[in-house]
Amino acid sequence: MLRFSKQALEHARRTGCAGSVVGRSLVGLQRSFAVGGGNDIHDDFKPQYKQGATASVEETIREDLNNNRVMLYMKGDPSAPMCGFSNMACQILNAYGVQFASRNVLEDPELREGIKKFASWPTIPQLYIKGELVGGSDIMMQLHQSGDLKSLLAEGPEAVDAK
Repeated sequence: MLRFSKQALEHARRTGCAGSVVGRSLVGLQRSFAVGGGNDIHDDFKPQYKQGATASVEETIREDLNNNRVMLYMKGDPSAPMCGFSNMACQILNAYGVQFASRNVLEDPELREGIKKFASWPTIPQLYIKGELVGGSDIMMQLHQSGDLKSLLAEGPEAVDAK
């Protein structure tokens, strides 16, 4: 609840500002917020919600995974990662010369939450190879260091030329 200090209201009344546009607004705002008013907010300032977003987000994710052998959900994009973990994921994939698709979850809050629910994995980035979750940047680093990431990337008929 918005409150104005008693000093500000008293000053407005004492100096005659209570009758001015500013003073009336100040007193009116106090009354409006104190009684729970202010429901006459313009539509541009009300929260916007998309209907049926969950289903469409899941469809988008499934489409991404079906159409891209290596898919990275990240913060930012490969040319400008927006967090250190996403940057590390891109650096690891780039070290192998891997062609990969990506989606910036910062552009779409529904996708950001949807990918976490889809995989039951709470963090971003998320790497998928052939539609299966590999993990985040920490797991990618472990797989890279053990040599297992190279073999994951080299599997299958659409194998990536892993250096």
